[in-house]
Amino acid sequence: MVNLIFILGGLTLLIAGGNWLLKAAVDLSLKLNIPKIVIGMTVVSFATSAPELIVSINAALDGFPDLALGNVVGSNIANLGLVLAITVLLSPIDVNRNFYTTDWPVMMLASLLFFFFIYFDGVIQQYEGIIMVVCLFLFLIYLLRFQKKAVVEELEEAVLSLPLYKTVLFLGLGGVALWGGSELLISGAVGMATAFGVSERIIAITIVSVGTSIPELAASVIAIIKKEKAISLGNLIGSNIFNILAVIGITSIITPINVVDQGLLSNDIFWMLGISFLILPLVFIPKGLRLGWRDGIILVAVYLTFIFVTVT
Repeated sequence: MVNLIFILGGLTLLIAGGNWLLKAAVDLSLKLNIPKIVIGMTVVSFATSAPELIVSINAALDGFPDLALGNVVGSNIANLGLVLAITVLLSPIDVNRNFYTTDWPVMMLASLLFFFFIYFDGVIQQYEGIIMVVCLFLFLIYLLRFQKKAVVEELEEAVLSLPLYKTVLFLGLGGVALWGGSELLISGAVGMATAFGVSERIIAITIVSVGTSIPELAASVIAIIKKEKAISLGNLIGSNIFNILAVIGITSIITPINVVDQGLLSNDIFWMLGISFLILPLVFIPKGLRLGWRDGIILVAVYLTFIFVTVT
């Protein structure tokens, strides 16, 4: 029971901390006159990936590398198999052409890069982390140079400036909440794994990864309820790209990440590659550049099958 309270408390702090950090980061960027397009592609993306990043760094430093890796792999699977599925079950979404020209190919390349770095020796070395972060910056530069219009459209909502003391307060609270939340989450996850006699990887792939995907799910559901413009598939794919290149990249630069539970290499990573690839035919069949409730059912079925195979 204590472990469950730690996990729920940790997730609550991570979600709140991520939200506070996002508000502060965007406001600080506006105060420094950084263009909105740069804010959208760098500050916002990093801030929304902060829960995964802090959890993975903390887990790796605490000696639980499978929590760090399982969190990212599980989050990527949950973003597509759960968050995207629930979104399209509630309301169909139209997909823009950037999906097949940029977003999906980059996500697959990042996923394959991660696969080749870790599959053969079971470790992400520091130099491999540096390569990942360099690839991320090259991707951001490409977006800023060639896809400005799409990014500007996503940032067209007016952002009200906050008083300086609120910005500093949100920044401080966000940082403390993220770190404290990650400590609670890791402690609860390791305790639960020990209590049930399963590996940290299993807890990371199921509970932790779904928890760190809750902000994306909440944002998607709220946007549908408010009948705002269609949720961009690119947002979730962008989150997956950042999870691999930024979270794994930065974590492994700080400390190399070793695979402990081989199930991550024999099972989980193939599910991540499979569901990432599956999105391409789903977008084009039966109607081009559209995801509907049938696609949602397929994605949920794949996700539940993954959970069943992983846990049993």
